[in-house]
Amino acid sequence: MTISVNTPKSSASALKQTQIIAIYGKGGIGKSFTLANLSYMMAQQGKKVLLIGCDPKSDTATLLFGGRSCPTILGVSSEKKKAGEQVTISDICFKRDGVFAMELGGPEVGRGCGGRGIIHGFELLEGLGFHDWDFDYVLLDFLGDVVCGGFGLPIARDLCQKVIIVGSNDLQSLYVANNVCSAVEYFRGLGGNVGVAGMVINKDDGTGEAQAFAAAVGIPVLATIPANEEIRRKSANYEIIGRPDGPWGPLFAELATHVAAAPPVHPRPLTHEALLDLFKGDQVGRHVVLEPARPEDMGDLSASVKPSLEVIYDDA
Repeated sequence: MTISVNTPKSSASALKQTQIIAIYGKGGIGKSFTLANLSYMMAQQGKKVLLIGCDPKSDTATLLFGGRSCPTILGVSSEKKKAGEQVTISDICFKRDGVFAMELGGPEVGRGCGGRGIIHGFELLEGLGFHDWDFDYVLLDFLGDVVCGGFGLPIARDLCQKVIIVGSNDLQSLYVANNVCSAVEYFRGLGGNVGVAGMVINKDDGTGEAQAFAAAVGIPVLATIPANEEIRRKSANYEIIGRPDGPWGPLFAELATHVAAAPPVHPRPLTHEALLDLFKGDQVGRHVVLEPARPEDMGDLSASVKPSLEVIYDDA
């Protein structure tokens, strides 16, 4: 498996170039929904696909497996270590209709750093031969908080060739999308090779802010998934809608084609003001003026005056 555009294959027997693609987006925006259906469609098209959940919530593959949770890599590793045993592929990787899936996992709430868990998880995968696995596509589901070094791992270390962003027509998801573009450009400036292949617009209500964002930063829209009650209901019931013979099959078939073909490009991240300009003023509060606070606003200064201990000497 090749982990960088410019890195030769680590196995002489490898027959194909593996595309490793990191998918980013705000929590709750629909990354797992998009990835479950995309990976299922790719497998139905005859591709060998590995889906790796890198979100501490460990719910990337839940929809793929009809609501069932996978044992996590970090969880299994901890239990095996206590028992003096080694982790095997069968302990952590599971499959459905041609899709292989696993979850990195993360620490309990308040008991550790999710980003550090991601780094440790990939170290375990490397020990299991990650770089020599033979897949057409490896899809990595990452939380969009790339401020954390662990979540920025694929971009910072050229672990993937390209990034896809999932967003919607709301300021918070586009704020995250813009941060991802900024991270890509930052690491490109340090010699990195990762680019942004495009954006998937989920829960599209037709207002157009996500399309405007994609145009402004210079990335293509790979697919638009409408805000649709049937999609919402089936997703809530852990049903795959990306089936070749289903009504939403053509949408995910087209997405699979675009994901495979879209080249990584240099995005042009927006300033915060430019991001706000994508929205109407009454939606984001641009009429609000920043009024500086005064010392007297902070409390009764007269009651808190303390005698000075400074010693002042008269001039000789």
